[in-house]
Amino acid sequence: MACGAAAAYSCPMTTLAPTLLNNGARAARRNKIGKLLRAVFGVPSLRDGQQQVIDSVLDGRDTLAIMPTGSGKSLCYQIPARLLDGTTVVVSPLISLMKDQLEKLEALGIAAAQVNSSLSREEEQAAIDGIRGAAHDIVFCTPERLSNPDFLAVLGSVKIALVVIDEAHCISQWGHDFRPAYLELAAAIDALGKPPVLALTATATDDVTADIGRQLGRRLHVVSTGIYRPNLHYAVCQVTNNDERQARALALVRASAGVGIVYAATVKAAEEMHALLEAAGESVTLYHGKLAAAERKANQDLFMSGARRVMVATNAFGMGIDKPDTRFVIHLQLPANLEAYYQESGRAGRDGADAACTLLYFQDDKRVQQFFLVKHYPEANDLRRIYDTVAALCEAGKPAYETIDQHLDELASGKLKVCLKLLKDGKLLRQNRKLEYALTARAPEADSFDRLAAIYAGKQERDREALEQMVSYAVSGFCRWKVLLDYFGDTVDGFEQCCRCDNCRNPPQVAEAEIRDDEFDRDPAPDPGPRFEPGARVRVPRFEEGTVVGMAGDQVTIDFPDEGRRVFLADFVAPA
Repeated sequence: MACGAAAAYSCPMTTLAPTLLNNGARAARRNKIGKLLRAVFGVPSLRDGQQQVIDSVLDGRDTLAIMPTGSGKSLCYQIPARLLDGTTVVVSPLISLMKDQLEKLEALGIAAAQVNSSLSREEEQAAIDGIRGAAHDIVFCTPERLSNPDFLAVLGSVKIALVVIDEAHCISQWGHDFRPAYLELAAAIDALGKPPVLALTATATDDVTADIGRQLGRRLHVVSTGIYRPNLHYAVCQVTNNDERQARALALVRASAGVGIVYAATVKAAEEMHALLEAAGESVTLYHGKLAAAERKANQDLFMSGARRVMVATNAFGMGIDKPDTRFVIHLQLPANLEAYYQESGRAGRDGADAACTLLYFQDDKRVQQFFLVKHYPEANDLRRIYDTVAALCEAGKPAYETIDQHLDELASGKLKVCLKLLKDGKLLRQNRKLEYALTARAPEADSFDRLAAIYAGKQERDREALEQMVSYAVSGFCRWKVLLDYFGDTVDGFEQCCRCDNCRNPPQVAEAEIRDDEFDRDPAPDPGPRFEPGARVRVPRFEEGTVVGMAGDQVTIDFPDEGRRVFLADFVAPA
């Protein structure tokens, strides 16, 4: 589009292969869906994409629905759950989201239950008894709970019609919010008899889409409604220091009507911004992972109820949050990639009304994200040690995950789950229906562990590329929506520019630069940055003194007496 253009009804249904469902039967089914939609959910009609997803699910297809925030993904499983014969299991990473969905379903008279760590023993037993008695159309659980053998045994006692995976991008190693607990879902679903799967996410690049299917071991029918939401008005404000950043953020909050979210990349930045807004008399609350759980919940309730106008938060806040009237989202600092930015900024304007999404860009913020990107991916030695541990445990029987974890307690649980999944993908380990591990008939070859570790070796480079694309967005002079659409490989018929972002409203001017005759005669002096020789004693914030093992590019590998070997960006390392 160019700037001048105009901008209590239930009947079990058997799933059929789409080739066997003729037009008459499909029309009759859609008529039944329409009646259910109006009678139970009070919705006059389905939105774009919802019908295609529901048809795919009812046809028995494994389906991936890529639909933007606020597009009604929940209906895509709630309607099939009322029509299919059996229980629908919904896997969600957030207990607060389960509680919200459960309350909405109960208000509609739909039988649903949740099983998670927030329940008392009596509440959990009541939910388990209800599941065994097939009393619930929908059961919510976390990925960790679905991977619990005892809970799988409960679910195995009833017919499972559908497994729904919410926030499905979390299963992908290329996703911006990768969570190792999701890696165990494929084995758990197989243990339930391989029921159909519906995976839901707001965004997914081609790499992430392919990886979701690969991790689940399914050929997914993909339904994508596109990411474009014309009511979101994107803008970037360039700032030159932290004081200017805070002043601009305060001015934006004061100038913005309605409720909004201010995102910060670090806890320190969030606390400083919260204090500034509070001192300025703004109605504000705070949310980050270092607050006590009770305080986080209380602050979230203040924002959701309207008792506070502004929420200042890290990215710990937001997934599954349904506050449709959010009128603005401000990012104090650069997110790690465009997927994260689109997800977080997309929490504005879910009601369809106009909303502002503003990024405050300070070029030094890139260093903060680079620090976060220095993660610890599986190495060949980790895989070899885990394989040897499982092999030893198998001499006394098939070990469960908890047993392996106990014998490798120095290894982070997330890293252990990634390694176990890699060993399964490499056909060196397998799991049975109780999710116990066993060796396969294939013995590891000399380079087996190196080849498996190499699978994750490219992730760090991809993370770096994604950060560079985030920076490119921040400094781009093109239509903001055009940059986002191109990044996600999305197309909108007739789209040329959104006409509403800062670059469309005020196109950047190209200044004419004078080039001297000797402009290219001199090479710029390189900036090598800090260098550290092997054996040097150094310090890193929050760590004791360590010894440099080596340095590659801008990354320093350091041995610490208690923390072991770690890698840091050179800018965060200082001589001891």
